[in-house]
Amino acid sequence: MLKTEGLRYRYEGGDTELTFPDLRMEKGEELLLLGASGTGKTTMLHLVAGMRTPTAGTVKLAGAPFSALPTAERDRTRGRHMGIVFQTAHFVRSLTVGENLALARSLAGCSPDEAAAKTVLKELGLAHKWDARVDALSVGEQQRVSIARAVVHGPGLILADEPTSALDDANTDAVLTLLRGQAERTGAALLIVTHDQRLKDRMSQHVALNPIT
Repeated sequence: MLKTEGLRYRYEGGDTELTFPDLRMEKGEELLLLGASGTGKTTMLHLVAGMRTPTAGTVKLAGAPFSALPTAERDRTRGRHMGIVFQTAHFVRSLTVGENLALARSLAGCSPDEAAAKTVLKELGLAHKWDARVDALSVGEQQRVSIARAVVHGPGLILADEPTSALDDANTDAVLTLLRGQAERTGAALLIVTHDQRLKDRMSQHVALNPIT
């Protein structure tokens, strides 16, 4: 499903070139990318997601080149085949929860399917929030809606950026269970990027990023 080789990235005007480990993931697999702040975790997630272009190296999805695609085509591929849970929730604040999920399906090129979106929301314990404005939700509810939006179109790859860093142990377990459950439901690969060392004991497969020197 996902394969990266020899990824490097240099920020414009920067002197340091970031180097990243190679990743291999198949559908249904989960992987933890672990590193302290400043090791380039989010940068690597952005490279995997096609939101940045590597200085060197390649990202492949389902055996096909991804990082070398033109920006517009990368955006379309990301929308159709990836679901991203950002560290900070990004919603259209003027829309309801249901409308945000419908928009996510539309942007992914999927036909409208209110029943499918409501099913995802129900699985996350938020069926009663369908008509609620997202800015009226608690932080925890917004986080769960972020997960719903990331998986509502059935992506093959789910990317989560620091999904548990601000949570206590109980809520960390709950969010990890939600992410795993949604990945299993669609057969997606799940990549979590974090500095949260607690997840190291909760996930069997992990890759560590080295400090930048």
